Amino acid sequence: MVQDRPAPMERRLAAILVADVAGYSRLMHDDEEATHAKVTALLAHVVLPAIAEHGGRIVKNTGDGFLAEFTSSVEAVRAAVQFQTRINELTKNEEEHRRIAFRVGVNIGDVIVEPHDIFGDGVNIAARLEGIADSGGICISSAAHDQVRGKVGIEFVDLGELTLKNIARPVRAFAPARDRQAFGWAERAKPVSLLPPRLSIVVLPFANLSGDPAQDYFVDGITESLTTDLSRISGSLVIGRHTAFTYRGKSVDLKQIGQELNIRYVLQGSVQRGGSRLRVNVQLTDAESGGYLWAERFDKPVADLLEMQDEIVARLARTLDVQFVAAESRRAARRSSPDAADLYFRGRHSMNKGLTPEYLAEARGFFEQSLAIDPDHTDALSRTATVEAALGVLFLTDRPHEHLAAAETKVLRALCLAPDHAWAHFTLAIVLICTNRVAHGTAECERALALDPNLADAYEMLGVAKNYMGCAADTEAHINEALRLSPRDISAFRWMNTAGFSKLLIAADAEAAVWFARGIEANRNYPLLHFGYAATLALLGRLDEAQVAVKAGLALDPGFTIRRVKSAPVIGEAAFVTGIKRIVKGMHIAGVPEG
Repeated sequence: MVQDRPAPMERRLAAILVADVAGYSRLMHDDEEATHAKVTALLAHVVLPAIAEHGGRIVKNTGDGFLAEFTSSVEAVRAAVQFQTRINELTKNEEEHRRIAFRVGVNIGDVIVEPHDIFGDGVNIAARLEGIADSGGICISSAAHDQVRGKVGIEFVDLGELTLKNIARPVRAFAPARDRQAFGWAERAKPVSLLPPRLSIVVLPFANLSGDPAQDYFVDGITESLTTDLSRISGSLVIGRHTAFTYRGKSVDLKQIGQELNIRYVLQGSVQRGGSRLRVNVQLTDAESGGYLWAERFDKPVADLLEMQDEIVARLARTLDVQFVAAESRRAARRSSPDAADLYFRGRHSMNKGLTPEYLAEARGFFEQSLAIDPDHTDALSRTATVEAALGVLFLTDRPHEHLAAAETKVLRALCLAPDHAWAHFTLAIVLICTNRVAHGTAECERALALDPNLADAYEMLGVAKNYMGCAADTEAHINEALRLSPRDISAFRWMNTAGFSKLLIAADAEAAVWFARGIEANRNYPLLHFGYAATLALLGRLDEAQVAVKAGLALDPGFTIRRVKSAPVIGEAAFVTGIKRIVKGMHIAGVPEG
């Protein structure tokens, strides 16, 4: 009997257009009925006629957007230009926070065709390009750009090779040039604001000031490695190295570069070798204003150049993450209608100020506002989990179990949405290690480091795990690794606190005092440092100083008690339990309230 063969899978080359409404969740939250009516009207009377006119078809609607297919990239872009121009004309007089604006991504690729859908990498890339397009803007792939260049009456700027979520290889992207009569708008029409994406940066080729061409490989290696590492920062858009290297050796106007590449930040630097020492200077500039935001100098003895390159790049990537958060938080604070990303950055900035109950509550408030606008904002969701974890493990509450349970629920949801989210894996590690699942927590730390080798916090958590395993003598090595990676890190005070407590656990009180003092010098807004220092000083017989430390800690967290320490959810090995008893004794002698 001859069996029926399955029907062959239909494939074809198609131009794919993906669009959605920018800020749709916020708009619906503010005025559900009016938003739905406006979007429906624009789709029916503006978008669908433009797509039909240019030979396209709507494959499916996605609630706040749609997926369309064309036989030609030229026609797909022409359709996008037509409906974006018309929507802009119709909405230009509306208040900014109420305007309906679409974002559009266009790509060309081979697709699998089904009656009511199309699938494939070509579709996925178009969707990711739509996600990074500006409100009212268009972002197209290089494949589409090759077909439309010179045929649609628009000049495009090269955004470089972008690392897109869940896309294996970098994708080169293009967007309409800024400050042009793009989309063929009439003179009276208000142009679509092609604002630079958040965390958008170009790493210009570092200058070799050594006078030795043989060092060019090292200098270029720093530039290329830094470009790769910065792309790991969640939400970042880093211009590809091929585009960046076109500026090599040129006298450049940083504002002009910002306009040409449609970016917010420019990183530039120089490398100079003199004898046995190497000096690296780096500057981060706001491309819009031309003002310096941050500068740093590395001055080290030359050893293994490649090892030094890795160290320099790791420190820079880590520091730049913090600088980005601070800069974006300042921008967000000036906006009258912040979106989910704005509120996320403000929450990050609040956490960076210190892990006090006040700052954590402030951060949680911003993250929750972000999630109210975008419930699937994985960065905000994972950081909300971090806030809950911090409340659960830093003795800041009388209900640690509730906060840790909330943290685990939130972080697991974040990982369902984004399985390769390094910070979410790190946060899960905190929860697991501090709820007596040390082996699983250690594995999560290692997973986080595999995803982001610059995540120095994960080294600290490996040290915390050693404490609970009764191997506190091994903790310091992990703390030193974190500090080697980022010696002036904004989180260094917390790592020093962990080192201090590890020394208390093994009765190395003099060394503990040094670590606690270093931590307090790095950040005086961390209550646990003061209480740890107080316990140490008391065990060393320096009672007057211990009482001063207790007062400093209570000023930051008036609710701290010894009872909180005793009721912590952590259960460790016998050596850990013995060490905790020493710490409690020291706090008691110092005068920490019993509770």
